Amino acid sequence: MIDDFEEFDVPVPDATIHGRRGGTGPPVLLLHGFPESHVMWHRVAPQLAQEFTVVATDLSGFGDSTSSGDQSMRALARHQVQAMHHLGYDDIAVVGHDRGARCAYRMALDHPDVVTRLAVLDVVPTGDAFDRADKDFALGYWVWSFLTAPIAETLIGRAPDEFVNHLIDTWADSDAFPPHIRAEYVRHFRDPDTVHAICEEYRAAATTDCDHDAADRGVRRISCPLLALWDPSGAVAQWYGDPLALWRQWADDVTGGTIPAGHFAPEEAPTETLEWLVPFLRGEPGDRDSR
Repeated sequence: MIDDFEEFDVPVPDATIHGRRGGTGPPVLLLHGFPESHVMWHRVAPQLAQEFTVVATDLSGFGDSTSSGDQSMRALARHQVQAMHHLGYDDIAVVGHDRGARCAYRMALDHPDVVTRLAVLDVVPTGDAFDRADKDFALGYWVWSFLTAPIAETLIGRAPDEFVNHLIDTWADSDAFPPHIRAEYVRHFRDPDTVHAICEEYRAAATTDCDHDAADRGVRRISCPLLALWDPSGAVAQWYGDPLALWRQWADDVTGGTIPAGHFAPEEAPTETLEWLVPFLRGEPGDRDSR
């Protein structure tokens, strides 16, 4: 649970960002995915903190962070930049998983003077995902549609435990999620305000975020080095062929490959995740095969 890290709540305009900080060295911001919180990094953050200052936060409206009402990734990215400035960091490496990866690449596009290195785990850009959506996408990424429905908050509120545990057990090796970690994730889905903010984020993804990606395509590029990692048997590998080719449409310096795990690599395969992240965050030349 990263209990040795300093816990904080940082005010940003119209919201509060909750998180933990530990270690010394160059700053690295860790951004979580769905249906998790910053706690998802509990198996990799202590190791990273041996040579980096690790900051793990909850996205606006997720976990114990509050929402400004604007749940677009542009707003969520701005809040993370503001929170890091508040903590004293102007140049940061960012590692994002799932929704956190979407926030991370938006940070790199909107704040190129802040993001020095970018790692994205098990995603392709939001606009590309919607542009290529088909039957497999509709069935496999059903939460993308379900969470936009007006009744989503009510249905989740009736069975938060079942909802979160179903996602974990469907998308990952469930043995990687002990009861106290599951309970931490479920806790947030018992809060109606959090559930509403999460649904609003998915609604923004299908509208505002896609519009922002469309406006930036071919106009703005990610200027920092980008590392993309994904599950070799998961949706990203099955649906998009070569994810690195997609990311190279957005960035010039792209490397990456697969991690033998399900969707939640930092929890399912922390050692393998660190084997990719640590050299990348150090800025070392890649000594592993990129795909």
